Amino acid sequence: MKFKSTSSLTLAILLLGSGSALAQTELLLWHMEQPPHRVERVQELLDAFNAAHPDIVVKQEPQNWGEIYAKAPAALAAGNGPDLLFAIPDFAPILKEIGAVQDVGAFVQTLDAKHDLLDSAVGSYSYDNGVWAVPLYNMAMSLWYHKDAFEAAGVAVPKTWTEWQAAVEKLTADGKFGIGLPASKGLYTDQVVYNFMVNNSASEIYNADGSFAFDSPKTAEAYAMAAALQKFSPPDSAGWFWGDAEACFASGTCASILQFTTITTYDTQGGGDAGNLGVAPIPHADGEAQHNTIAYANAVMLLSDDPAKRAAFETFISWLLEPENYGRFLNMEPGLFLPVTADGANAESFWNDPLVQKYKPQIETMIANSANGMLFGFTNGRTFPSIAPISGQNVLSEVLQAVVIDGTDPAAAVAAGQARMQEIAK
Repeated sequence: MKFKSTSSLTLAILLLGSGSALAQTELLLWHMEQPPHRVERVQELLDAFNAAHPDIVVKQEPQNWGEIYAKAPAALAAGNGPDLLFAIPDFAPILKEIGAVQDVGAFVQTLDAKHDLLDSAVGSYSYDNGVWAVPLYNMAMSLWYHKDAFEAAGVAVPKTWTEWQAAVEKLTADGKFGIGLPASKGLYTDQVVYNFMVNNSASEIYNADGSFAFDSPKTAEAYAMAAALQKFSPPDSAGWFWGDAEACFASGTCASILQFTTITTYDTQGGGDAGNLGVAPIPHADGEAQHNTIAYANAVMLLSDDPAKRAAFETFISWLLEPENYGRFLNMEPGLFLPVTADGANAESFWNDPLVQKYKPQIETMIANSANGMLFGFTNGRTFPSIAPISGQNVLSEVLQAVVIDGTDPAAAVAAGQARMQEIAK
C-alpha cells in the first residue's frame, strides 16, 4: 500500500493502533491478598500472562476483607466493579443473590478433567443448579507451637481438650502465654471458634431442612472451652486479628496459636529455626476420635456477562492452573495456600520454592490436616446461602465476645446467637 502524504501515513498508523486497542480484552481482578509480597507475586504472574497473551490484559486492584462484603455489591450496582473477584464460600452467595455472578460449571468440568480438582472445593460453590466460582487454593488451620517452649515446660503436644487446657496453663508463666486466641469481632475469631465446634461434633450450623442447629449443648461446650483457653492468652488478644497472633507467636510471647500458617512471619521475625517450629492437628474434645479443622476453598468468580471477557477469563485461569504456573501462585505465601488440584500438589513449581523446601515437613502436615477440613454452612454436601450474611456480620465471634468479655453463660450466649442468625436470615 502506498500513501501520498505524511498525513495519510499518520492516519493509517492511528487507525491500525486504534484497531489493535479495540481487539484487546481487559480484565480487572479484585483480590484480598493485601500484603506487599503477595501483591508483588500476583503482579509477576500477571506480567507473564499478559506478555504471553497480547490480546488480553489482566490488571489487579487489591482490596481487604474488612470492606469487601459491602464494597463489592455497591461497586457492581454502580457499574464500576471488577470482572474477576476472589471469593470464599460464604462470600460468593452475596453476589449471586444480586445476579452478579456467572455460572462457570462447564469450565470447572473442563478443569477437573485436566487437573483433578478437589471435590470438596468444587462442592463449596455448587448449588442452585450452577457452579459459581473456580477453586484456586485451600487453607486449613493447625495448632502451631514452639517446640523448645513445650520441652522446657515438660509439656507434650496435646491431643485432647483436657491435655490442651493443662498444657496452656503450665506454659503461661513469666510474662509468656500458653496460647494466643482472639476474641475480637471479625473473621479470624469466627474461624478460630469454629475449630472448637468441629472438634466437639458441633460442626452443623443448620439442620438438613435448613433450620438452625447452632443452639446445642455441644456448641455451648465448644464456646466454654474457647473461653477457658482465652484466659491463658495475652490481655489484649480480645482485639486481635490474624497478624496480631502471628506477631505474638514470632516474638515467642505466645507458645502456641491457631492459624492457617505462621511460616513467613516466623522465618522473617521469629528466628527462622525450622527445627523448632511445630505444627499439629487441633486437639479434639475428650471422647471424640478425630482431629478436625476449619478449611476454606478460596476461588475466583466471574462477574461479567460479556462473552469476550468470559473467554479471556477462561484463558487466564487455565493458564494459572497449569502446574508450571500454579506453584508460583500458591507460593505467594508459602504454606498458607494449599493446592486444590492433584497435579498442583505434585508440581515442581510448588515444592521447589526455597521456603517450601525449608519447611517441607510442616507443609506436609498442613496438607494432611486439611483432609479433615470443614466450613460453617457448607457441611455434609449441603449449602445454605443464608450463611453469607451471618458470616458477614460475624455472629460466631459475637457469641464468643459475649462469653469472654461480658461473662455471659455459654449456653445462653449460644441461644442468643441462634436467635440472631434467625433474624438475619429472614
